[in-house]
Amino acid sequence: MRPNDPNRSYVGNKMASLVMQALGCDVSAINTVYFSRQLLCVLAFDHGTKLKLVGNHTGYKRWNGRKVPAAEIQELYDGLKTCALNRFEMMLSGYIASKDAVEVVGSIARDLRSNSSAEPGSFFWLLDPVMGDEGRLYVSADIVPAYRSLLHDADLILPNAFEAELLSDVKIDSTNSLVAAITKLHKTYHVPHIIVTSVRISPEKAHEVNVDPELMVFGSSCKSDYTPRIFSITVPSIPVFFSGTGDMFAALTAVRHREAVANTSPSLLSTRSWRPPDDFSATELPLARATEKTLASMQKILTKTAQAREKELRDVISLDHRGQRIEDLSHERKVRASEVRVVNCMDDLRYPEADLQPAELLEAQAVPLDTKLHDA
Repeated sequence: MRPNDPNRSYVGNKMASLVMQALGCDVSAINTVYFSRQLLCVLAFDHGTKLKLVGNHTGYKRWNGRKVPAAEIQELYDGLKTCALNRFEMMLSGYIASKDAVEVVGSIARDLRSNSSAEPGSFFWLLDPVMGDEGRLYVSADIVPAYRSLLHDADLILPNAFEAELLSDVKIDSTNSLVAAITKLHKTYHVPHIIVTSVRISPEKAHEVNVDPELMVFGSSCKSDYTPRIFSITVPSIPVFFSGTGDMFAALTAVRHREAVANTSPSLLSTRSWRPPDDFSATELPLARATEKTLASMQKILTKTAQAREKELRDVISLDHRGQRIEDLSHERKVRASEVRVVNCMDDLRYPEADLQPAELLEAQAVPLDTKLHDA
């Protein structure tokens, strides 16, 4: 279940379904919102002249559409269940527009889990608790406790730094506080796997905000006593606003994590939540391997998108807006040029490390734990 179904922009279910299908998954999608304003027709030049139809999303700041009521989400799932089509190995859930809908999605996940009770590991729920970013909620406040109530049932959660603060009730402003937040999520809610994205702190300077143009991703698969095993990966930041990157990250992680588990220890696929034995170090975790591969794909695709955006906007200026700067173009024009070129980058999805030099590889690093934090 992922949000949005714009006509041409790759966000929400459009992005997640495409990514997972490109990596060999059969996908059944239930939309939780429908947002689209109109078809915007522009000419694109890529191996000849094509007509490209672009649908909008919330990144354009103006849109039409509706939020799918909780009862309708339940009705769609019930339709699958009536036809005995509710046997899924994984569930990926993202933006959910209301507290009632969050509760319905949790009910669906629990029902799918019950289908696999005789076969541990045969169902895995990846929960992306989309609530806000950079200190701002873009859902109603009652959704936060609704998500907290689902954490016990999820196998892997993917909050950004702000969402991790909301779920853990720990202010994240250093590596130590991030460790504390992850530890609380493991020990209080028994979440087996956690990835926290969009973190802007430096692991080498535990009490200083990182001002360098880079982002960090932290992940952890807990031990049997719910002690964290935390790794971090640093990613160069691209100074462009992209829509759909969270959906791409979640979809890639879903596929790459299962792949990494199968490659590392196939027997884990027959255990609930695929949690590695306690003797695995943080950097040996299948989750760390999966995150490396996911971020490698995204870095290549977003770098190519940024380059294509720059060229497209300069072409617009040379043809129709001579004398202007890119910064002077309309918000909509810049957002449209920033649509992720995922369709043009299928090889980067499938083979992210194919042409990377050793220095370009994104490698997980272990994060030291303050024992006072996780033994408290």
